[in-house]
Amino acid sequence: MDDLAAELGISKKTLYAHFTSKTALLEAVLANKFANVSSTLERIGREHPHDFPAALHQLLAGMHRELDEIKPPFVRDVRLKAPHVFKIVERRRAELIQRHFGKLFVEGQRKGMVRKDVPAKLMIEILLGAVQAIMNPRRIEELGLSPKAGFIGIIKVVLEGALIRKGVKP
Repeated sequence: MDDLAAELGISKKTLYAHFTSKTALLEAVLANKFANVSSTLERIGREHPHDFPAALHQLLAGMHRELDEIKPPFVRDVRLKAPHVFKIVERRRAELIQRHFGKLFVEGQRKGMVRKDVPAKLMIEILLGAVQAIMNPRRIEELGLSPKAGFIGIIKVVLEGALIRKGVKP
């Protein structure tokens, strides 16, 4: 808190007047982050309501930008010092994935660009399961990944599959 107060040019007492604890500050930062992510994803949905490729591209680019700000030391600190806060992150993240990727998968199926033999709800559950299993502080650290690299890997496997062209039998 000393470093943050100094960087902001305010006293530590003033900082504590706005945030009663480090956890309260962390929760406020995360609430702001999720509000920004949600706003970005909603804007993308409005800009490309029926253009699946453009919406997918912009949605992924938006997620990349947002995740680029989250660095491994932050993830490690959350895991060690505020594991209960990560429960909030998991819940909010699941809501965003269900809302925005769910709409995208349904639109992709309607446009014939996402397979129709697998229900969109199942695809979302698979995506959520992978994200929840991998995108937690302990697992990301064990895998030696940044949050951005972990999410990109999950999305690639979910959207493109794990097999390369040589591995696909006709």
